[in-house]
Amino acid sequence: MADFTFTELSPVRFLARSAEVHADRVAVVDGDLRLTYRELYQRCLALTGVLAGSGVESGDRVAVLATNSHVQLEMHHAVPMRGAVLVPLNTRLSSSEVQYILEHSGASLLVVTEEFASLGRSLGIPVLVAGPDGDYESRLAEASPAVVPVDDERSLLGINYTSGTTGRPKGVMTHHRGAYLQSLSLLVHGSMSASTTYLWTLPMFHCNGWCLTWGVTAVGGTHVCLRAIDPERIWTLLRDEGVTHFSGAPTVLSMIAAADSAAPLPERVAVSTGGSPPSPALLSRLDRLGFDVTHLYGLTETFGPIAINEWQPQWDELAADEQSALRARQGVGNVIAEPLRVTDPEGRDVPRDGRTMGEILARGNDVMLGYYRDDEATAAVTLDGWFRTGDLAVHHPDGYVEIRDRAKDIIISGGENIASVEVERVIDAHPGVLESAVVGAPHDKWGEVPVAFVTLRRGASVSADDLAAHVRSELAGFKVPREFRFAELPKTSTGKIQKQVLRRTAQGDPP
Repeated sequence: MADFTFTELSPVRFLARSAEVHADRVAVVDGDLRLTYRELYQRCLALTGVLAGSGVESGDRVAVLATNSHVQLEMHHAVPMRGAVLVPLNTRLSSSEVQYILEHSGASLLVVTEEFASLGRSLGIPVLVAGPDGDYESRLAEASPAVVPVDDERSLLGINYTSGTTGRPKGVMTHHRGAYLQSLSLLVHGSMSASTTYLWTLPMFHCNGWCLTWGVTAVGGTHVCLRAIDPERIWTLLRDEGVTHFSGAPTVLSMIAAADSAAPLPERVAVSTGGSPPSPALLSRLDRLGFDVTHLYGLTETFGPIAINEWQPQWDELAADEQSALRARQGVGNVIAEPLRVTDPEGRDVPRDGRTMGEILARGNDVMLGYYRDDEATAAVTLDGWFRTGDLAVHHPDGYVEIRDRAKDIIISGGENIASVEVERVIDAHPGVLESAVVGAPHDKWGEVPVAFVTLRRGASVSADDLAAHVRSELAGFKVPREFRFAELPKTSTGKIQKQVLRRTAQGDPP
């Protein structure tokens, strides 16, 4: 048998290939800046030298606080090319939260874009600023490459911190093998190629942009950077840059669909969504605008999407409402993951009847190494080698999984379980509703009752009685919210509704 040497799997290999195969193609569009793949590669090589000059060695942690920009993309490539560990920071965190992550991760260098220069300089850590008042560009111009080869594909690539809604943020440890394979899985399921133009509506810091920071690069596609969510700007870029793909949470898709510039596109655009189940009503609106929406499911702990609602050709013959309901499901494991399981509290698989609820368990190449410096938390989400997601779902006879709720979001009223997602879907189907969130509020008799927070579509005139009647026409009476509050919903930087804030509001506590 021949003794051939196998190459360690790592996403750092993608850029070098594209710099050779797609050298003159536009790699990055960031405002007025355009970089070819040759230029992007040369900049990332030089950036490894900048990191070395800042004292960064193999295994050191490098934190990045940056908008969706060429800087964030360059850091995603150059940090692992240097053999260091990437720590992307949520751009909406407070200074104290950023400080905690820097200390917990042990970061030795912080790289920031100009929007965060003042904050970065106040944190007591060496900082490299990209912008008019920083030396990022001047140091790039003077640096020589200092690349460290990847010699272990299961070694630490990055630490991505969770949102910390139930306590301190946890550091999810990602590895080179998982990021490499997850990048390829998203390319397969998204049908991406060198002709792909990907609009960055999804934050690159969030699960490394679902690994598409590397995936789009692998096929030589074009990254179109969007530094802040602006629906009107999104519509401009969709048309002017010939965008073919983008991703975002359902709340972001709602904003895009409701924008003044919203109008059917000349060419269909592939859209990936996740974070919470999109309502059939929203899916129908997006379809009319020219968006083909695929529902993905995953967590930070699974490198982003570990499941895809893979469309079956025979579903094309179904009525529009039936198709929308099918599109709202979370789906099946992606091509590099093992099939999802749905289990009872003892770890036994529930029947695939579309009714029996259990917890989703995941396993595969795209599952984290564990939580950084937190063995107790790692053990709490491990069951016989499977990752416990904390999401409650049913398993349909065709193998597709459909989330009913987060375990913590189930409302127990008078001994009856109420899935907030089910109630939200009915509310969102009302033509006057833009989006909603349902949480539990304490009640002397029933323990807790559902309360709905609702954002209406612009110009809509809808009362609480109207919505109560609408929900009652579709669901059992005990599931009808006892109160409807009309307000803008608080969201994370990735567009997820912050239900923990709404729970405190419903309980009468300060948000």
